[in-house]
Amino acid sequence: MTSYIPSITLPAQVFDIPAASILLPITLGAGVGFTVSPKNSQKTYLALKQPPYRPPPYVFGPMWTTLYGLMGYAAHRAWTTGMASLDPSKVEDARRGATLYTVQLGLNLIWMPLFFGLKRPIEATTDIVLLTSAVGYLAYTWSKVDMVATYCLAPYLGWLGFATYLSAGTGYLNGWSFEDKEKNKSSKPGETKYVDEDPKA
Repeated sequence: MTSYIPSITLPAQVFDIPAASILLPITLGAGVGFTVSPKNSQKTYLALKQPPYRPPPYVFGPMWTTLYGLMGYAAHRAWTTGMASLDPSKVEDARRGATLYTVQLGLNLIWMPLFFGLKRPIEATTDIVLLTSAVGYLAYTWSKVDMVATYCLAPYLGWLGFATYLSAGTGYLNGWSFEDKEKNKSSKPGETKYVDEDPKA
């Protein structure tokens, strides 16, 4: 059972204030994205062989903004509901959930640098498997405190399952190495097509 560990848990003030709880993951996610460089990330994404049902790059920005906002709101709901409860077990579950939430946020934020920045698909896939497991356990923990918080995690869990498929599938199809995979496959200068697409298309 996960314990409440204050030293690795976000401050209570973050969870107490709805705006702070919602905006923190959105801001951190955007910051990591720009640190890795959207242009380079898109170039890598388009150049790699990928499994079926890969979404276009423009889907990820709006999707992650929505999911970060939902997880932030869920954290606020679970924390404030749990800490206001007269049931000691709910208070403890809210605290445990805060630690789990912080851990999963950290795992979430390091995936992009691993996958696109360092081009380490094995480590990135391991990270996202751990992340999905952590969020699943977080949903279970929050279900004992506030079901609305748990429902807010449902889209996040669904997307993580799909993202795990994409991460593992991309790693497998590229031999678990992204070195020398970024090639311009377009017949028109300045455009990059999927590496497994017909350059004449």
